[in-house]
Amino acid sequence: MSKALVRFPIHLIFHPFAGYWELKYERSRNANLIVSFAILILLAVTNILSSQYSGFVVHLYNPDDMNSLMEIVYVAVPVLFWCVANWSLTTLMDGEGKFVEIFASTCFALIPMIIIRFPWIWLSNAITLQESAFYYFSESVAVLWSLYLLFVGNMTVHQFTPAKTVGTMLLTVVAIGFLAFICLLFFSLLQQIVSFVTVIYQEISLRY
Repeated sequence: MSKALVRFPIHLIFHPFAGYWELKYERSRNANLIVSFAILILLAVTNILSSQYSGFVVHLYNPDDMNSLMEIVYVAVPVLFWCVANWSLTTLMDGEGKFVEIFASTCFALIPMIIIRFPWIWLSNAITLQESAFYYFSESVAVLWSLYLLFVGNMTVHQFTPAKTVGTMLLTVVAIGFLAFICLLFFSLLQQIVSFVTVIYQEISLRY
């Protein structure tokens, strides 16, 4: 069982159409969730190690300023926003994907960001400025590979045409911006309410 959990993600990134079909219709939902959360954890760990140990040629960052908790947030929040926005839109557009399937397909699409970036954490300490082009090229390959997997995953999970999938993904990005604005507005309003209540409490305390 454990070998299958490791073997399937590798199979999916090299055979995305067959892999995502199997993920949607044949594999256990619990197994998909276990692997999905493991991928998010590994990506967060990769980001933390990259911030801490990448060479100065490609990563000008003070390790003393690193916040491991924020690195986890930078991974989890965009994935959550994408899944919520995509699920909300595709529900209105007759998509067949359930929220769990969208979450799993999104997490599996992030695997190239791990397997390509992780070796470069250590290799970046041994390259020169001229050789840094290989590092940035690998980063671009990882991003494009993940976007392709995300596209295939959305198309398979929702059973959309390629054109409809592209349109849905673009609308999802717009919806993420709207969600971010709503969240910022909410937290700003909450902060003002807390500040107002605090001032009232201080006024009452000073008066009595």
